[in-house]
Amino acid sequence: MPKNERESSEAIGVRAPTALVLACALLGSACAAFRAGVSEPRAAEQPRPAAAPDAELRITTEAPDVALSTEDDFVVRVVAGVVTCSGALIAPDRVLTAHHCVAVRSANGRIEPKDIEPSGVRVELGGGHLPWGDVGVRAIVAPDCGHAAGDGDIAILVLERPVRGVAVRAPELDRAPSPGDALMPIGFGRCGGSDDGIYRKLRVGSPVREVFSKRFRLEAAICPGDSGGPAVSLNDGRIMGVVSQSAMDANEATLGLTELTRLDSFRAVFATAELVAQGASPAELPPIDCR
Repeated sequence: MPKNERESSEAIGVRAPTALVLACALLGSACAAFRAGVSEPRAAEQPRPAAAPDAELRITTEAPDVALSTEDDFVVRVVAGVVTCSGALIAPDRVLTAHHCVAVRSANGRIEPKDIEPSGVRVELGGGHLPWGDVGVRAIVAPDCGHAAGDGDIAILVLERPVRGVAVRAPELDRAPSPGDALMPIGFGRCGGSDDGIYRKLRVGSPVREVFSKRFRLEAAICPGDSGGPAVSLNDGRIMGVVSQSAMDANEATLGLTELTRLDSFRAVFATAELVAQGASPAELPPIDCR
């Protein structure tokens, strides 16, 4: 598998064996089949959030206003203090991710029900081991729940400035996921048993198994750091969900029960983020509840 800094979707594969983290929803194998000679995927444990400690130094520079990216660079890496997650550019100045990725952590790592300061979040651009740029965050828009995953595990980061020349991907707000939908989770996660570094990867997943009012489930091969990453439709490429939590182990090939946040259930988050991007103060806007 090539490891140049900006791999295309075709070059980004799932290494076998690999592991499972927080990412999408529940069962099986929708995107890619395992190659011949690879052992059958094993079931993993209970789902847990897929945010990861920032264990790898990534040297960054401010993102220039020129097109250095590929079409896959709409998937970005989110660094919030010592936590790393994934996200997706849904507009030049907005990144979709998971709410628990930007929640305050106590000294012992416990998630608290409040958001960190936006100045403590950076968005890294590029799909390789080293990003080609990064940009700061000026506002976090999220519901009043979801700090520890579960219902409301969705957030939009309003960037300090628009990122020019980088692909964006539309979220699907008008259609709910349906059982049988084929989705591909994408993220920057890395499992403990991986023998390579951190770069963007397409994850093996099953079709959607169950759909609830605010979440849906499938099985996927997720790793820590995949939280907040998009699950894109294999039919039209639109973003259908955000990876929230998953059953995982140290093997990237392990399929585990994964939960994703439905986007169509949180249209208020997208509407509020657009107002903030246009100049409204978050303090002047009503809170977004989870009811």
